[in-house]
Amino acid sequence: MKKNSAVNIVFLAPCVLTFIMIIIIPFFFGLYYSVTDWNGVSDDVAFVGLKNFRGLASSPDFIYSFLITIAYTLINIVFINIVSFILSLIVTSKIRRRNFYRSGFFVPYLIGGIVLGYIWQFILNNILVKIGTTYSIAFLETSFLSMPNTVIWTMAVVNTWQYAGYIMLIFVAAIQSIPSSLMEAANVDGANYFHRVIHILIPMMANAFTISIFLTLTTSFKQFDMNMTLTNGGPATRFMDAPVKASQLLAMNIFNTATANRMAEAQAKAVVLFIALLIVSLIQVSVNKKKEVEM
Repeated sequence: MKKNSAVNIVFLAPCVLTFIMIIIIPFFFGLYYSVTDWNGVSDDVAFVGLKNFRGLASSPDFIYSFLITIAYTLINIVFINIVSFILSLIVTSKIRRRNFYRSGFFVPYLIGGIVLGYIWQFILNNILVKIGTTYSIAFLETSFLSMPNTVIWTMAVVNTWQYAGYIMLIFVAAIQSIPSSLMEAANVDGANYFHRVIHILIPMMANAFTISIFLTLTTSFKQFDMNMTLTNGGPATRFMDAPVKASQLLAMNIFNTATANRMAEAQAKAVVLFIALLIVSLIQVSVNKKKEVEM
């Protein structure tokens, strides 16, 4: 037993050490800097208590970014999971070339967020606008990224296009784990396809929905690369009688604050993001797990 314990320690030590150096230590340093006036450059660091956090409560820029991030996350949870579930039904049906479709739906996920943002920026700002002006299609003549009331929805559609294929694979695995005899028995009993999906497939995929919603929630809350390249936070709008960026999600707001040499304030925002994400994730997983037991 002692020999096995020594071997386990030897193999685990590099991973544990790496985790401590990259995650744990920076995390506690971040907590420390969030209660200081550090600007990221000066060696003089003064303790200011909760001043940075109190300032966030009266910052229109931060409040708007926080609210728009929540809205963006909720839209993504609905869009991505519905589209992914539909795609999973398609690729697990008896349709011809379903493996080809499965690969095709997954390919967008392999495109990096930065590249994806530039590609869709070109499509939305140039190609679609050109089509709209050429053929006098009114709603295409202005880019969806240039309007405050459509930019978040457009970002959600682009994110769904990229991420749905990945979530689809989770649903595919769940569907394939369900005994086909259950669906066949329901078919024999007269249940149509819609009823089989609603009353058999979805309840037995509860665990997959827990995982997919969790992944969608956390990924959307931390969205940065696509946000930066697709919109760079624009266009401008107003909130609480102050100018704000209509599509500046919270991660990008933190980045912009940090690059303005307001490191302590940025770290305070990051702490708020961490706490919010932790609370929401725990609630979501807890609620979904209860539903799994009920089903």
